[in-house]
Amino acid sequence: MKLRVAVFFLLSAFLANLAGSQQKPPQDLQPVIDQLDKTAAELVKDPNAASFTIGLVQKSGLVWTKSYGYADIGQKKLANADSVYRIGSITKQFTALMMLQLVHDGKVHFSDPVEKYFPEIHQITGGYKGAPPITLVQLATHTSGLDVEPDDMQTYVKGPVSEWEKTLISALPHTKYLYEPGTRFSYSNIGYAILGAALSRAAHQPFTEYVKQKILIPLGMTHTDFEATTAIRQNLTTGYDVALSDHFDAETPEKEHAGRGYKVPNGALYTTVGDLARFEVFEMLGGPDTVLPKKVLEENADRIITTNRELTRSFGIGFALRVRSPSGWANFSSHLTALFVVGGNVWWLMRGCCCGRAQGLKPDQFRAIAARVNSCPDTCLPYGNRQNKDMLFRG
Repeated sequence: MKLRVAVFFLLSAFLANLAGSQQKPPQDLQPVIDQLDKTAAELVKDPNAASFTIGLVQKSGLVWTKSYGYADIGQKKLANADSVYRIGSITKQFTALMMLQLVHDGKVHFSDPVEKYFPEIHQITGGYKGAPPITLVQLATHTSGLDVEPDDMQTYVKGPVSEWEKTLISALPHTKYLYEPGTRFSYSNIGYAILGAALSRAAHQPFTEYVKQKILIPLGMTHTDFEATTAIRQNLTTGYDVALSDHFDAETPEKEHAGRGYKVPNGALYTTVGDLARFEVFEMLGGPDTVLPKKVLEENADRIITTNRELTRSFGIGFALRVRSPSGWANFSSHLTALFVVGGNVWWLMRGCCCGRAQGLKPDQFRAIAARVNSCPDTCLPYGNRQNKDMLFRG
């Protein structure tokens, strides 16, 4: 029987709490588990290896999980299923889901101009004269033409979550258009922050409050939050940055727990392997329909907005699809980070998490393997930068 597995890796500096019991792994996935365990053990041979947690998810829930390495190297604290990591750009997937919910409820339209809800959009410089205003769906699919970040970004990635929208508005005059809206794909972090602000206005509810009430709580994601609360910090892994130095820097990641400025709808969530497994079950059409009907999720998986000329990379609302071999397996995410080998198959590890559907496969046909690492650069698995690396693979 051909094995189709969805793999998501959370390579990060932070992770949350595992809730819910483990099921018995299915027999046909035992070879994959054995290979993952063997490969993971090799990665933590270094006595100062940072941690990661792997989990296997099916539509029925989390069926296997194991942790490796240190959640805190200095304290020699081992990671476990309750370790907390920040999930970075996987947050965008929750923002996209918020938009799908509001469209389903008739509160917004995909084609609504952003200015209808967020007139501050006009503070952005370098707009194209005579061009139509950018729309919600353009922000959600990275086709708004906006730059990836504002100029002098470091000024605007500080400050508490409670003031994220105020920080965003202050960054708008320092943000510019790179392309005419709707003409091409161009990844934009600040675009997703603007999307979150516009959706919040349309919902007449603060963004973080909406996501908690309409998504996290209904899915049972009780160990997930936008802030490093007291509960989150009980199991929060120590983040390490080695991208700019030859030693572990835990100070810079620690400062980010105080707030990341406008980077809330696009990168602020903390979660656990157990909670993210619940979200993955939902994406595999495991419900509940009260969050969003299965039919709407299936329709969104077919909503491909842009693709490249080779037809190997496509983008939709909250997901990116990459086809990597003639056999047609695909993975879903937004940024290539590294390679991972499972049973002789090479999987691309991605930073930023999205989901969708591979050729001919419906979301409910996937299985998933989840892993989380609290330190890893773009070129090797064991160590990393302070930006949480979050991955979702499907094939």
